[in-house]
Amino acid sequence: MVGIGARIRAIRQQWRLSLREVEQRSRRIADERRDPSYRVSASWLARLESDEHELTAHKLIALAEIYSITTDRLICSIYPGDERPLVLDQLSRPNGTVLPTGGSRNSQAGRSHPPAPFPDRSLDETTLLETENAPVPTPYLRGIIGKLDLTLHPMIPPGSMVQIDTRQRGISPRKNWTNEFGRPIYFLKTKDGYVCGWCELDADFKWLTLIPHPLSPASSRRWNPTEIETLGRVMSVVIRLGE
Repeated sequence: MVGIGARIRAIRQQWRLSLREVEQRSRRIADERRDPSYRVSASWLARLESDEHELTAHKLIALAEIYSITTDRLICSIYPGDERPLVLDQLSRPNGTVLPTGGSRNSQAGRSHPPAPFPDRSLDETTLLETENAPVPTPYLRGIIGKLDLTLHPMIPPGSMVQIDTRQRGISPRKNWTNEFGRPIYFLKTKDGYVCGWCELDADFKWLTLIPHPLSPASSRRWNPTEIETLGRVMSVVIRLGE
């Protein structure tokens, strides 16, 4: 049977990334979060791909961001069937937390109860979802992209759910990303409601502009930074594929 390390190596090779390139990208993620536990060294990844290491939560998040997929999808890719660990909401626990790998999903079912992925009703406007009482405090919020919000369509279509890291509120400068998939997406609150998209600050910090996707029919919008609150950076997206 193909091991976990081999599956992780296959995903990296699909993206045609070397071990060193993964390390360089993870270093940027660690610098942005000011947390070295997100760094994935080339030697560490080589040992992981040889099944000589266990995958920790922060490194899982870093690899998922590097490979442009959600953490859930990465877990499903490397842990087939009953081998999969339970997906935990509290991925921000202290350094060294190891994803559970023992036992089947049924045997782990009592450890956590993830919320339903989508609300029962469709929403016209982008909004935050209610925060459920969690046994462990988390810096993450969840939002839903409204049916009328085409800002990042088709990359993030209406009806998608986003996970927001409230620890990352600073607007990243242009030098920190090289393409649209690496460009940070932010979730913001205005006096009229919520918006989600790419953001730019002018040189004098007088205007914050919400940038739509090039293929979107939506127009850019701008506010004085005092008129808008950045709630955090979008770290993962769940896209609805059907009703």
